[in-house]
Amino acid sequence: MANLMEKIASNLYDGEEDEVAELVQKALDQGMDPQDVLQDGLLAGMDEVGKDFKAGDLYVPEVLIAARAMHAGMNVLRPFLAEGGGTGMGKCVVATVEGDLHDIGKNLVKMMLEGAGFEMIDLGVDAKAETFIDAVREHRPKLVGMSALLTTTMVNMKATIEALQEAGLRDSVKVMVGGAPVTAAFAAEIGADGHAPDAASAVDLARALIA
Repeated sequence: MANLMEKIASNLYDGEEDEVAELVQKALDQGMDPQDVLQDGLLAGMDEVGKDFKAGDLYVPEVLIAARAMHAGMNVLRPFLAEGGGTGMGKCVVATVEGDLHDIGKNLVKMMLEGAGFEMIDLGVDAKAETFIDAVREHRPKLVGMSALLTTTMVNMKATIEALQEAGLRDSVKVMVGGAPVTAAFAAEIGADGHAPDAASAVDLARALIA
């Protein structure tokens, strides 16, 4: 069984979509617990991807290919996880803030967090504070992630946090921010709970925030 989990993790790392889906199905056919397949196969593989991406051994295209393989495996696994109570890490709402149409970084963070077992609610780009508030009310996430690539749109991170406060929702979620111009000092200044300089760090931060 352990060997099968290692194969899933290894094929995922290499971005082999079909093989990952087949191996996940094989594990389920053999009666393995879906949560074990998730944790010891898919998430173990994405953890390695995250570590090597952070270390500079993998680049964005390779991470995206691995993430596609992760999705292929999740498509097979998801119906079985739903029966047993989901992926376990909780929900995370993510979006690029109002006025900003950049989404590559946000999409990469979304994929990495999905790969870490979070259920992602993606609000897209140019998301107004009200959009975040509506999503937090509807989905009750543990985390809210905001991205900005422009110095002119960074201020909308602060506006969104203030809006969450006014709506009485700020204490129910942890807020993490990122994007090229965003710094840890700025995150602290606007009252965010944390700042991630890159997608792999976002996974570490998300895990730490909900621990």
